[in-house]
Parts: sequence; structure tokens; C-alpha cells
Amino acid sequence: MSEPTPPDTAYLASIDERTRRLLAEALPDQSPFEGAPGGLADAVEQGVDGVADRLRHVVQHLHAHPETAFQEHHSAMLLQQEITRHGIEARIGVHGVETSVRAEAGSPGHGPTIAILAEYDALPGIGHACGHNVIAAAALGAFLSLASVADRLPGRVLFLGTPAEEGHSGKEVMARNGAFDGVDAAIMVHPYGYDLADQVWLGRRLLTIIFTGVEAHASAQPFMGRNALDAANLAYQGIGLLRQQLPPSDRVHANMTEGGESPNIIPGRAVLKLYARSQQPATLKDLSRRLEDVARGAALMTGTGVELRWDEHPPSLPIRTNGALTGRWVAAQQRRGRSPLPLGVVSETLAASTDFGNVSYRVPGIHPLIRIAEPATALHTRGFAEAARSAAAELAALDGAVGLALTALDYLVDGSLRTAVHEEFEEQGGIVDVPSYFD
Repeated sequence: MSEPTPPDTAYLASIDERTRRLLAEALPDQSPFEGAPGGLADAVEQGVDGVADRLRHVVQHLHAHPETAFQEHHSAMLLQQEITRHGIEARIGVHGVETSVRAEAGSPGHGPTIAILAEYDALPGIGHACGHNVIAAAALGAFLSLASVADRLPGRVLFLGTPAEEGHSGKEVMARNGAFDGVDAAIMVHPYGYDLADQVWLGRRLLTIIFTGVEAHASAQPFMGRNALDAANLAYQGIGLLRQQLPPSDRVHANMTEGGESPNIIPGRAVLKLYARSQQPATLKDLSRRLEDVARGAALMTGTGVELRWDEHPPSLPIRTNGALTGRWVAAQQRRGRSPLPLGVVSETLAASTDFGNVSYRVPGIHPLIRIAEPATALHTRGFAEAARSAAAELAALDGAVGLALTALDYLVDGSLRTAVHEEFEEQGGIVDVPSYFD
């Protein structure tokens, strides 16, 4: 039995070398806005320090009890309990998702509203290999610290526990059920191998292609069949050929889940499942059309029928980052001794997808990254799962909580910042009707 050929690491090494070179030259983004008064900012930072032990507990407890998408019942209860122990009402099962969490503090109806988002779902079989336990702890700490100065907030802060990011779109489900009604901005932080103010996140759609043929005896009467497996094979090859004409940032990955059961029967059914990803909503829409053409062409060549089923789970748009908010995140992280790097320092080829993108086309938002692991430790690996329970992960939860809290505070109290945030959002295209975008 032969072994698979080990992948060559030369390309990753070149990315690392380029990143090291840019790291030496990069300067963090600077914010032209003053943000919150020093005394209030100090009080918020001290509020995070006051719950540090509980945040560490959340990091470790969620890591030890991983729950997958839409099954995060224990995780949601833990977050609810941590909030209610501070005398704040927290509700589970809001906005159409059983394992969501919602709490609020501040002055509803008297000023702007900013939402701090938490994720806490894990990956099947590998646990918190994306570090959502750190995301949850950071969001919790930010919310509790702002709640501790609620009487001094000229607006409202929401804690939104958003389940099922991995392979699903929990935020989109919640959004369609009113989660972001009355919300003016939304922020969250994600763990990573670098401190990044911004990074590319690709939009993502799911497509199932079902080919229907005519079964026949593969030896006695093959001419009476129409081979669905042939159609699936042609489509798979067509996707491979299509890649040459796609933008460099586009990604298509597929597998064949059905293709017949017996070699002596012409297959009457074959199924391809694939992910389509792209860096812009418009290019994702174009990629979708081209994949449909490939599937229909394969059906035409083989005389089979074809059915296209898009978006078993709601699609995710790429993140649209708000630069004005990002500048305040950077300022807050510098306060904690971190130096988040600007967009472009870390290669844009290292790109994944997230349902926060859909939020960022409804309201201004940011999704920065905070370091808990070595740069070579990739998301969705056992190495990153180990990093997600490390001392570095606990520290990132605290620093991330301060960063989110101070960014939210700046947004609420600094009118000039708030104006810039919303002017930038409108210049980027304003609100997009996400549910109907691909219609």
C-alpha cells in the first residue's frame, strides 16, 4: 500500500517570509477620534479586570464542554448565569434560535445602540478548534464592564449570543427574526495566530447539485441508460477547469456524496455538494451563475436531469469592515500592550468565511482578530484547539473584552466618531437586503 505524497510547504514558507517582512514595516492604524473621557474608559477597563476570574472560567468551561451548532444548550445557560449573577436579565431562545442569548444595559430609547456578539459553538470531533470559547468570554466581559457603568452610558449596549457559526448561519437566522432591529452598530473579536485589526473574510454559499438519470443494466443494455454519475463527474471536472478563469480570491470545493451503489447498474442518481466562496458580494453572485452553467452543461451532455439547491443554510456575505470603528479597536488594544496589524500584512489567501459578514451589511461592524497561538497554527486544527485553552487564550479573552468594551464606549459617547462610522457605512453602499441578494 502506498502512502499519500506529503504537501510541499514552500508556498506557506513564502507567505511566512512575506509576513515577517511586512511585520517589520507595518504600523498600526491610528484613530483621529478622541473617544470616551479617560475616567470613564478607566472605569470600563477596571470593570473587565473585576470579572477576570469569571472570564477565565468561561474560557475553560466552554472548552471542556464543547457543543456543536444549534446544540449549545449548556453553553447558553452558562452565559445566562454569568450575566444574571450581576443582576441583569438574560434571555435564552430569542430571535428564532433556541440556544441564543440576549441581554441589555444602558438607556434604551435614549441614544444609540451597539451590539456585542458572542459565538460559542464548537466543531464536530475537534471541539473549540476555532476558539469560540474565547469569543464568548471576551464578549461577556465587555458587556459586564459596560453594564457596570450603565448609568453613565448615553445609549444602550446589547449582548447577543449568536449560535451556529460553524457551517451554518446562526446570525442570519437571528437577523431575520429581528435581532438587529434598533441596533446601530455591531462588534466582535475572533482568536487567531496574529493580532489583526482587519483581515479578508470571504462570502460563502452552499450548493447541492442532484443529477437524475435512467438506470439500466451496465452490460446488457447500457444504451438504455442515462448516467447520472457521468454527469456528476463532468460537473466536477468542469468546476476544476473553471478555476483557471476565476479571480484569485475565489474558492470552490466539492465532494460527491452519491454516485450509485452497484457497478453493474448505470447510476440513476448522483449528488455533488459544494461550497462557493468569493471576496465580494457581486463576485460571489457571478461565481454562483457560472457554477449553475457548469451543472446544466453536464446534464445536457449526458442527457440527465439536474436540480440545483442553493443555500441549505443561509449564505454568508464577506465582511465589510468599518475603518472608523477599527481605529478605536486599535487604540484600545494598544492600551493593553498589543499592536494590531492593518489589512494586507498577513496574506489574503489565508481566508475563511463567517456569518458576521451578513451583520456588516445591515449595520456598521468590525471583526478584528486577537492572537492566542503561534502564526503557523491554523484555525480548525487540534493545535488551535489546544491554544484555545492556554494562558494566551485567557489573556486574549481579557484584552479582547477591554477592546470591545472601549470600542463600544467610544461609539456611544463620541458623536464625531459615530457620524464618521455611519458616513463610511453609507459610502460603502449602506444597507443591503441580505435575504434577497441572490434572488
